[in-house]
Amino acid sequence: MTTTQAGLSLSTGDAYREKMFKLLGDQNPLEVMGQTASKLADIAEKHPATVLRTRPFAGKWTPNEVIGHLTDTEWVYGYRLRLILSEDNPTILGTQQDAWVAKLRYNELEPRKLVEIFRTLRELNLEEWRRASADDLRRTGRHNERGPESLDAMLRLLAGHDLNHLDQINRYIQAVQKTPPR
Repeated sequence: MTTTQAGLSLSTGDAYREKMFKLLGDQNPLEVMGQTASKLADIAEKHPATVLRTRPFAGKWTPNEVIGHLTDTEWVYGYRLRLILSEDNPTILGTQQDAWVAKLRYNELEPRKLVEIFRTLRELNLEEWRRASADDLRRTGRHNERGPESLDAMLRLLAGHDLNHLDQINRYIQAVQKTPPR
Protein backbone atom coordinates (compact mmCIF):
# COMPACT_ATOMS: atom_id res chain seq x y z
CA MET A 1 0.00 0.00 0.00
CA THR A 2 1.00 3.58 -0.62
CA THR A 3 -0.52 6.72 0.77
CA THR A 4 -1.54 9.84 -1.13
CA GLN A 5 -0.98 13.41 0.06
CA ALA A 6 -4.61 13.52 1.23
CA GLY A 7 -3.91 10.54 3.48
CA LEU A 8 -5.97 8.10 1.45
CA SER A 9 -4.54 4.67 0.82
CA LEU A 10 -3.85 3.58 -2.73
CA SER A 11 -2.79 0.11 -3.73
CA THR A 12 0.52 -0.30 -5.49
CA GLY A 13 -1.47 -1.01 -8.67
CA ASP A 14 -3.46 2.21 -8.31
CA ALA A 15 -0.28 4.20 -7.69
CA TYR A 16 1.32 2.67 -10.79
CA ARG A 17 -1.74 3.48 -12.90
CA GLU A 18 -1.80 7.07 -11.64
CA LYS A 19 1.91 7.51 -12.40
CA MET A 20 1.43 6.29 -15.99
CA PHE A 21 -1.70 8.43 -16.47
CA LYS A 22 0.16 11.49 -15.17
CA LEU A 23 3.04 10.89 -17.61
CA LEU A 24 0.55 10.73 -20.48
CA GLY A 25 -1.37 13.80 -19.33
CA ASP A 26 -3.60 15.20 -22.08
CA GLN A 27 -1.68 13.56 -24.93
CA ASN A 28 -3.55 11.27 -27.28
CA PRO A 29 -2.48 7.72 -26.33
CA LEU A 30 -2.71 6.44 -29.91
CA GLU A 31 -0.45 9.25 -31.13
CA VAL A 32 2.08 8.58 -28.36
CA MET A 33 2.05 4.87 -29.13
CA GLY A 34 2.32 5.57 -32.85
CA GLN A 35 5.64 7.37 -32.28
CA THR A 36 7.33 4.90 -29.93
CA ALA A 37 8.76 2.52 -32.54
CA SER A 38 10.39 5.41 -34.42
CA LYS A 39 11.84 6.80 -31.20
CA LEU A 40 13.28 3.39 -30.35
CA ALA A 41 14.68 3.05 -33.87
CA ASP A 42 16.36 6.46 -33.52
CA ILE A 43 17.92 5.34 -30.24
CA ALA A 44 19.19 2.07 -31.77
CA GLU A 45 20.54 3.96 -34.79
CA LYS A 46 22.23 6.69 -32.78
CA HIS A 47 23.91 4.56 -30.10
CA PRO A 48 26.23 1.59 -30.54
CA ALA A 49 25.04 -1.79 -29.28
CA THR A 50 27.82 -1.75 -26.66
CA VAL A 51 26.28 1.35 -25.07
CA LEU A 52 22.78 -0.12 -25.20
CA ARG A 53 24.01 -3.38 -23.64
CA THR A 54 25.87 -1.70 -20.77
CA ARG A 55 24.27 -1.89 -17.34
CA PRO A 56 24.26 1.68 -15.98
CA PHE A 57 23.37 0.76 -12.40
CA ALA A 58 23.76 -2.48 -10.48
CA GLY A 59 20.51 -4.42 -10.37
CA LYS A 60 18.88 -2.35 -13.14
CA TRP A 61 18.17 -3.25 -16.74
CA THR A 62 20.35 -2.14 -19.62
CA PRO A 63 18.78 0.12 -22.28
CA ASN A 64 18.61 -2.95 -24.53
CA GLU A 65 16.77 -4.92 -21.84
CA VAL A 66 14.28 -2.05 -21.52
CA ILE A 67 13.62 -2.35 -25.26
CA GLY A 68 13.11 -6.09 -24.72
CA HIS A 69 10.68 -5.32 -21.90
CA LEU A 70 8.74 -2.95 -24.15
CA THR A 71 8.56 -5.76 -26.73
CA ASP A 72 7.22 -8.17 -24.11
CA THR A 73 4.72 -5.56 -22.99
CA GLU A 74 3.48 -5.09 -26.54
CA TRP A 75 2.98 -8.83 -26.90
CA VAL A 76 1.17 -9.06 -23.55
CA TYR A 77 -1.08 -6.04 -24.13
CA GLY A 78 -1.96 -7.25 -27.62
CA TYR A 79 -3.13 -10.50 -26.06
CA ARG A 80 -5.04 -8.67 -23.31
CA LEU A 81 -6.73 -6.41 -25.86
CA ARG A 82 -7.93 -9.37 -27.88
CA LEU A 83 -8.97 -11.29 -24.77
CA ILE A 84 -11.09 -8.43 -23.42
CA LEU A 85 -12.64 -7.73 -26.82
CA SER A 86 -13.58 -11.41 -27.17
CA GLU A 87 -14.58 -12.49 -23.66
CA ASP A 88 -16.67 -11.02 -20.87
CA ASN A 89 -14.58 -9.73 -17.95
CA PRO A 90 -11.70 -12.21 -18.37
CA THR A 91 -8.87 -12.55 -15.89
CA ILE A 92 -5.72 -10.87 -17.13
CA LEU A 93 -2.52 -12.01 -15.52
CA GLY A 94 0.46 -9.92 -14.55
CA THR A 95 3.92 -11.01 -15.61
CA GLN A 96 7.23 -11.52 -13.87
CA GLN A 97 8.93 -8.87 -15.99
CA ASP A 98 12.40 -9.25 -14.48
CA ALA A 99 12.34 -13.01 -15.05
CA TRP A 100 11.17 -12.52 -18.64
CA VAL A 101 13.97 -10.05 -19.38
CA ALA A 102 16.60 -12.31 -17.81
CA LYS A 103 15.40 -15.65 -19.19
CA LEU A 104 14.82 -14.32 -22.69
CA ARG A 105 18.37 -12.86 -22.64
CA TYR A 106 17.48 -9.61 -24.35
CA ASN A 107 20.93 -8.20 -23.79
CA GLU A 108 22.29 -10.78 -26.23
CA LEU A 109 20.04 -9.59 -29.05
CA GLU A 110 20.86 -6.83 -31.49
CA PRO A 111 19.06 -3.61 -30.47
CA ARG A 112 17.84 -2.99 -34.03
CA LYS A 113 16.36 -6.50 -34.18
CA LEU A 114 14.48 -5.93 -30.92
CA VAL A 115 13.17 -2.62 -32.22
CA GLU A 116 11.92 -4.29 -35.42
CA ILE A 117 10.12 -6.96 -33.40
CA PHE A 118 8.56 -4.21 -31.28
CA ARG A 119 7.57 -2.24 -34.40
CA THR A 120 5.85 -5.27 -35.96
CA LEU A 121 3.87 -6.03 -32.81
CA ARG A 122 3.00 -2.37 -32.25
CA GLU A 123 1.71 -1.91 -35.81
CA LEU A 124 -0.45 -5.01 -35.47
CA ASN A 125 -1.83 -3.89 -32.11
CA LEU A 126 -2.34 -0.25 -33.07
CA GLU A 127 -4.61 -1.39 -35.87
CA GLU A 128 -6.82 -3.16 -33.29
CA TRP A 129 -6.70 -0.23 -30.85
CA ARG A 130 -7.77 2.16 -33.62
CA ARG A 131 -10.69 -0.10 -34.59
CA ALA A 132 -11.96 -0.25 -31.01
CA SER A 133 -15.25 1.59 -30.53
CA ALA A 134 -16.21 3.64 -27.48
CA ASP A 135 -18.23 0.63 -26.28
CA ASP A 136 -15.20 -1.62 -26.80
CA LEU A 137 -13.02 0.71 -24.72
CA ARG A 138 -15.46 0.38 -21.81
CA ARG A 139 -15.04 -3.42 -21.77
CA THR A 140 -13.06 -4.67 -18.79
CA GLY A 141 -10.89 -7.48 -17.62
CA ARG A 142 -9.87 -8.32 -14.10
CA HIS A 143 -6.13 -7.89 -13.61
CA ASN A 144 -4.91 -10.29 -10.95
CA GLU A 145 -2.81 -7.54 -9.30
CA ARG A 146 -4.60 -4.28 -10.16
CA GLY A 147 -8.23 -5.37 -10.19
CA PRO A 148 -10.79 -4.29 -12.80
CA GLU A 149 -9.24 -2.55 -15.80
CA SER A 150 -11.03 -1.18 -18.86
CA LEU A 151 -9.52 -1.18 -22.31
CA ASP A 152 -9.56 2.63 -22.14
CA ALA A 153 -7.47 2.54 -18.97
CA MET A 154 -5.15 -0.06 -20.52
CA LEU A 155 -4.67 2.13 -23.60
CA ARG A 156 -3.70 5.15 -21.49
CA LEU A 157 -1.55 2.97 -19.23
CA LEU A 158 0.33 1.54 -22.19
CA ALA A 159 1.01 5.00 -23.67
CA GLY A 160 2.28 6.24 -20.29
CA HIS A 161 4.39 3.09 -20.01
CA ASP A 162 5.99 3.93 -23.36
CA LEU A 163 6.84 7.46 -22.18
CA ASN A 164 8.19 6.16 -18.87
CA HIS A 165 10.52 3.67 -20.52
CA LEU A 166 11.67 5.99 -23.30
CA ASP A 167 12.75 8.41 -20.59
CA GLN A 168 14.40 5.56 -18.68
CA ILE A 169 16.36 4.44 -21.76
CA ASN A 170 17.61 7.97 -22.37
CA ARG A 171 18.62 8.42 -18.72
CA TYR A 172 20.43 5.09 -18.74
CA ILE A 173 22.28 5.94 -21.96
CA GLN A 174 23.40 9.24 -20.42
CA ALA A 175 24.59 7.40 -17.30
CA VAL A 176 26.53 4.87 -19.40
CA GLN A 177 28.17 7.61 -21.45
CA LYS A 178 29.23 9.51 -18.30
CA THR A 179 30.77 6.42 -16.69
CA PRO A 180 34.55 6.51 -17.14
CA PRO A 181 36.12 3.38 -18.66
CA ARG A 182 37.59 0.90 -16.17
